[in-house]
Amino acid sequence: MTNGEVQINTKVVTRTQTGVRIETSLLKVLKALAEYTDLSLGDLLEGIVLHAFEGKAPFQDATQDVIGQLKLVYGCDLTAADSHMLEEKSR
Repeated sequence: MTNGEVQINTKVVTRTQTGVRIETSLLKVLKALAEYTDLSLGDLLEGIVLHAFEGKAPFQDATQDVIGQLKLVYGCDLTAADSHMLEEKSR
């Protein structure tokens, strides 16, 4: 490693393609946030979940501000209090 380079420790993993159903405006916010942070949607979700599993906040204040703006743009009024309380409307 040369002077000024940062060593990054990566882990090799196996990923599985999955189909999940998620509330529409929430998905729009997540996709936009993934684009904003230059991550894939899967990478963003993995990071959120891994932080949550350790009881850590996944986002800094600046990113929280962006999330708030994206929620307004996409009409997402859901909060943590809505978790496990969502009922899907009939098709």
